[in-house]
Amino acid sequence: MLTAEDLTVIRRQRAIVDRVSLDLSGGTLTGLIGPNGAGKSTLLHLLSGALAPDDGGVMFAGRPLTDWPRAALARRRAVLPQSSDLSFSFRALDVVLMGRAAHAGVSTSDRDTAVAIEALRAMDALHLVERIYPTLSGGERQRIQLARVLAQIWPEETGPNAGAGRVLLLDEPTNTLDLLHQHLALRFARRLADDGVCVLAVLHDPNLAALYADRVVVLDNGRVVADGPVDAVMTETTFDQVFGLRVTVARHPTRGTPQVLPV
Repeated sequence: MLTAEDLTVIRRQRAIVDRVSLDLSGGTLTGLIGPNGAGKSTLLHLLSGALAPDDGGVMFAGRPLTDWPRAALARRRAVLPQSSDLSFSFRALDVVLMGRAAHAGVSTSDRDTAVAIEALRAMDALHLVERIYPTLSGGERQRIQLARVLAQIWPEETGPNAGAGRVLLLDEPTNTLDLLHQHLALRFARRLADDGVCVLAVLHDPNLAALYADRVVVLDNGRVVADGPVDAVMTETTFDQVFGLRVTVARHPTRGTPQVLPV
């Protein structure tokens, strides 16, 4: 679905991203973790096409990412940046409808509004629909931005594999969210992956990655140092070597997934 080969970014003679290769498949949720400054956001920018690499390339659905028409790409690939500055007095609904801009000419206004409402409902933000965006709290704004990117790639149909052919790239989606809405957002991302969407989420909490991801990629100093199923990656050795943190790895009492506890 989304394939990166030898992606490299050099800044001031230092490799911010260093020969990273990844193959991200539809129907999976990949958690990207690593220390501050590891290159996670830069890698996401490369995968989205927002940043051109100094070397290497990205393929989407068998075509170079740079060959995709912008509107066609936007209908199939949505990106939540780490922060979204918007100071104009738009209603929350208007912000979510911005995610439907790429569907102009292929979708109706009624359909776009219906999708925006469903995306707001999915993020527990329907009650904010008429609120003015800059007046919202940080967590409320994050839920509106999440609804916006969901609306951008909202499946046209329902049922198994309804999201096939779509990609969702999330840079710290739980940023500023309270505990309930962190899990609500990732639970919905998990649902999208189960419906066929290729989801990549940059996460700072490894325990959230373990709960919701199929696969975890660990980035350190611009390089992939671990990549695989959650159980294989979430080890005491990984956290000692990459984060410099001594941990013990326990099991979630009901889900059975690894959970990291500092010692």
